[in-house]
Amino acid sequence: RAEIKMEYKQLRVWQLKLSDAGIYTCKYGSHEVRTSLHIFELTIPSNGHFLQNEDPQLILMQNSSDPLPDLSIMLFDNNNNRVTPELQNEARQKYTVNLKKLEATDSGTWVCQVHSDSPLINQNISFAVKVLGFQNPLLERKYATVDSTVILSWHLNSQKIKWKEGFTGQLNWTQQESANTHELLDFNVTAQGQLHETKKSSNFLFEISERKPESTIEVKLPKVHFNHSGQYQCQLEYQGKCVKSKIELVVMKVSANPAGPLSRGANMTLTCQVSGPLPPNAYLCWERVNGTKMDVKNSKQHEVKLEVNISAAGLWSCHLIENKDRKISFHYHVEEAPVWINYVIIGASVGGSLLVFAFGCLCIISGISWQRRRQRAKRMERARQYLLENKTCQCQQ
Repeated sequence: RAEIKMEYKQLRVWQLKLSDAGIYTCKYGSHEVRTSLHIFELTIPSNGHFLQNEDPQLILMQNSSDPLPDLSIMLFDNNNNRVTPELQNEARQKYTVNLKKLEATDSGTWVCQVHSDSPLINQNISFAVKVLGFQNPLLERKYATVDSTVILSWHLNSQKIKWKEGFTGQLNWTQQESANTHELLDFNVTAQGQLHETKKSSNFLFEISERKPESTIEVKLPKVHFNHSGQYQCQLEYQGKCVKSKIELVVMKVSANPAGPLSRGANMTLTCQVSGPLPPNAYLCWERVNGTKMDVKNSKQHEVKLEVNISAAGLWSCHLIENKDRKISFHYHVEEAPVWINYVIIGASVGGSLLVFAFGCLCIISGISWQRRRQRAKRMERARQYLLENKTCQCQQ
């Protein structure tokens, strides 16, 4: 691991180790020169390959023939921003640098700056960091209406950071208000960056998108149902460690009671409902398009259902508003019943009333007739009894 260049009076040592520290003496004739070699060793776990949200631990060791100095250590990330890690010092020989929750954007060249006043040391140690993860947030919320088409995507950064290691993953779905988890698909990415996906669920109607960007896990729900809501979780696994990214799907539906056209003078109840709890800064809003302020109704905090009683036909919209931003809208057209239907309804109502009145009259007449027949029968019974008593008296005479 060493060679001497006599013409330059140089000693070259490569692949230095901590044990190579010490005093090196060069003798040439009556001349003698001594040089102290101070060695630092920075150990990066997993060869600098980490998963998003991981807490790696770096170890800096030093060795010298002189008393070991007290080091000042500063860390700079890939954007040359200073990072303040947790440091632990063991007898000035071993320094432990604890990083917290790496992000996918932290990939690049980092610098560990070592400084000492006595002896004067200013040493920069560069090292490469690659953080495998998601380019989208680890938790996001997506809204959809019933019967619409939804595409759920997770963008991996493996191609962007030129990740050269194979890894695996899976996509799971946990239904809203249910503890059951359904495995939708498995995938693996080779060291060459090739993505292979395997559909696991045959009961859930979804499609694996064929045309999509590289390093993207994407599923398509062609016709969303209300019970398709819940958490869709994509999980990456590498060397026994994993990182997860979740998309919470919230589905909105609208119903009317009674269903169908709205008759003149009648009322209808429109119900807007979402499948899951809303954040504190979100609410539902009913409004009639081109209506007045009287045609607007907002839900209270944390309400997931909003009803509005209407008497006017037209286009009604239910909005889900978060931070004053309309996230999703469901438009429901309330048709006005034709005039002839109104006449039919009025006629049916009048006819029904007359029928009820006639039936009531018939019941009264029948009751009176039945009462009269009963009274007549009682009178005949009394007359029969009277005749029988008179005949009995005549026989005794």
